[in-house]
Amino acid sequence: MNIIVGTRGSKLALRQTNWVISQLKEKYPKHCYKIKMIRTTGDKIQNISLDKIGEKGVFVKEIEEQLLNGEIDLAVHSMKDMPGELPRGLMFSWTPRREDFRDALIFNKGYQSLEDLPKGAIIATGSKRRAYQLLSIREDLNVISIRGNMDTRLRKMKEKNLDGIILAMAGLKRMGFSEIYKEQIQILSPQIMLPSPTQGALGLEIREDNDKLHNLLECIRDDQSHLEIIAERAFLKGIGGSCHIPMGALCTIREKNLQIEGLLGNEDGTILIRKKIYGDKNKAKDLGKQLAKEILKEMKVNER
Repeated sequence: MNIIVGTRGSKLALRQTNWVISQLKEKYPKHCYKIKMIRTTGDKIQNISLDKIGEKGVFVKEIEEQLLNGEIDLAVHSMKDMPGELPRGLMFSWTPRREDFRDALIFNKGYQSLEDLPKGAIIATGSKRRAYQLLSIREDLNVISIRGNMDTRLRKMKEKNLDGIILAMAGLKRMGFSEIYKEQIQILSPQIMLPSPTQGALGLEIREDNDKLHNLLECIRDDQSHLEIIAERAFLKGIGGSCHIPMGALCTIREKNLQIEGLLGNEDGTILIRKKIYGDKNKAKDLGKQLAKEILKEMKVNER
């Protein structure tokens, strides 16, 4: 069986894709695996912030087109890049074990914590979710926009003499940067910064009719991660989220119980609503939808 795997061409995307292929090779060494790098709209346009490019999905559209027309068999995504709805004919296969879901603040000038930063310190991020949550704690900071792959952002931090940048711990760990920069990192707890829905998870996207590949991918399934992603994506879909609004979600599971916490703000960050609900883990999708409805209702009240 020849399996062509599509991915973005960034170092992180290739690291993630090679990991998926290594897991498949270990279980099914006789199959042939080939990587195809695909440039997306988000990769081509680097000088404009994501909220000005378009809706969520700027890093996946071109990959999904090649999946639909049969040029590739499997797409490996960072799940947080995925819009709430998939194109007709496509589906997610099994979810691998999720990496660290938290965000991290990386310092450039010897600072050790958020509290150490001087008034007016310049912190860069490409995310409204991160920016507005940070400003809700330290409104005196100067939060600016930044684009580029993880290594590009780290380089820009030094070149532009920024005080720090915010990145996902999952990417830092997968790239080995969490060790290289370990003395400069403050991991931000979900109480400080709720992550993007599904942050740290991989999305393995295939055609709906590809039962054989779906069965092969079951060898890397993680049931808890799968349920967390179901709940968080149900919240994402219920909110109808895009790059224009700050939004976060985190599902945690303890035995039979599930908690999902959500965040939603308006475009300028003057309103930020956080809310959590609890329930049976077997109702993950329903709980995600319910939380979205409750937060949207509260948002409408606050906007009056």
